[in-house]
Amino acid sequence: MPNNQIDRKFDLEDRTLNFAKKIIDLVKKLPKNSVNFELISQVVRSSGSVGANYREANEALGKKDFYMRVRICRKEAKETRYWLELILHNNPDLKGEIDPKLLESTEFIKIFSSMINKSL
Repeated sequence: MPNNQIDRKFDLEDRTLNFAKKIIDLVKKLPKNSVNFELISQVVRSSGSVGANYREANEALGKKDFYMRVRICRKEAKETRYWLELILHNNPDLKGEIDPKLLESTEFIKIFSSMINKSL
C-alpha cells in the first residue's frame, strides 16, 4: 500500500506539470491582443503555481506545512479556472480547447479539497 501512495503522489506531480504545459500550449493559440496578453500572463502563472506548490507540499516540514501548501494548490487551481473562464469569454471560438482545461482545473480543486479534508 505505501508504494501506491508514493506512485499516486508522483502521478499528481506529473499531472500538474502536464496541466501547466497544456495551458502554455493553449495560450500560444490565442490571438495577440491587449486583453489576451493580460489573461495569458495570469493563467500561465497560476497554472504553473498549482504544480510548484504541490511539489513543495510533498517536501513539507510537517503536517501543518503540508496542509498550507495544499491549500495554496487549491487556491491556485481556483484562480486558474477563473482566468480560463475569462479567456473563454474573450475567445469563445476556442471553447473546445478551453473546456477540457476548465474541467481539469475543477478536478484539481476537488482533489486538493479532499486532501485538505483528510489532513484535518
